[in-house]
Amino acid sequence: MKKFDVAIVGAGAAGLMCAIEAGRRGRRVLLIDHASAPGEKIRISGGGRCNFTNTGAGPGNFLSQNPHFCKSALIRYTAADFIAKLDSHTIAWHEKTLGQLFCDRSAIQIVTMLTDECREAGVDLRLSVTVEAVEKVGSEFQLATTNGQFECDALVIATGGKSIPKMGATDFAYRIAEQFGLKLVATRPALVALLFAQDLLDQTKALAGVCVQAQVKCDGTAFREAVLFTHRGVSGPAILQISSYWREGEAIEIDLAPDIDVFKTLCDARQTRGKLAPHTVLSDSLPKRLAEAIAARANIGGKIGEHSDMRLKALADAAHHWRVTPAGSEGYRTAEVTLGGIDTQGLSSKTMEAHNTPGLYFIGEAVDVTGWLGGYNFQWAWSSGWAAGQVA
Repeated sequence: MKKFDVAIVGAGAAGLMCAIEAGRRGRRVLLIDHASAPGEKIRISGGGRCNFTNTGAGPGNFLSQNPHFCKSALIRYTAADFIAKLDSHTIAWHEKTLGQLFCDRSAIQIVTMLTDECREAGVDLRLSVTVEAVEKVGSEFQLATTNGQFECDALVIATGGKSIPKMGATDFAYRIAEQFGLKLVATRPALVALLFAQDLLDQTKALAGVCVQAQVKCDGTAFREAVLFTHRGVSGPAILQISSYWREGEAIEIDLAPDIDVFKTLCDARQTRGKLAPHTVLSDSLPKRLAEAIAARANIGGKIGEHSDMRLKALADAAHHWRVTPAGSEGYRTAEVTLGGIDTQGLSSKTMEAHNTPGLYFIGEAVDVTGWLGGYNFQWAWSSGWAAGQVA
């Protein structure tokens, strides 16, 4: 049985960061993953360019039953720290929008950077290795794997959540947490497209492919970004964001024209372009197919000059206050992250160590800390992995 100081299960963003930091402290580090390559979620993220952090990343951008838990790690290892790491490796990057940072070239550059740093820190990286059992014997952990038996003083679980199972996602972290007596916060897919029931799809199927800047509200929270109509429902950044706040059975409200006062626009057109159809006036500011659908939903046709204020107000409300109740979401199959996870009450916010099991750590997506869309979840991976790496 080979002995290590630290064994880390999961060679994703958090696991790689933790391994680097622990290795630099002179610890003998084993990093295991059942995938054939490390950092697979890094590789596919951001359209292959990796939205690796957000300049505005802070506690207010994360969901958790304990919103204060993430503060310590985020303050001690910031977006600026990770940017400095990229700069030291001469990896070019740019800001796309809303503080979202991407590689100029390829996400593979970040994977290479992290694996190079692991190698330099003496980390023993073993891929295509599955952990079959974990036991604690005295003060040490014993791992039975498809690559043999290992023993370690500290065990870090960085295997993520249930999102995107085709990339190898499993519930391993949750099973280990329960084995050692930690509680779980119920999980559900987050940052995910929402689906419509057939009756609503019949009304919106002609809009598939239409994208519009909109404001989406649910449960007192609002996001103003793009909404994309699909053949199954709605997607786009604003929808992915609100999906983290939405629960099945709840309605969402979409303002399809947040940049204009639709009622005023219609009233002005009634005075100056009275022979035009209402949807034609709307199409000056909105995609034509969307303008037609809004007018049809409000049951307003004919010439705009023929309509009263009440009718034009109804059309404006249809544009600004479209309330829909999604039938569900695309689920873990396409969800970018998993909401919920290991209850933070059982963990140290400074070290990520389990209170009831010295030497056991949980980091990254497995923990009940979920970021907004836009680089926040990667920053949590870097920060939580760094925090555990200082002590494991």
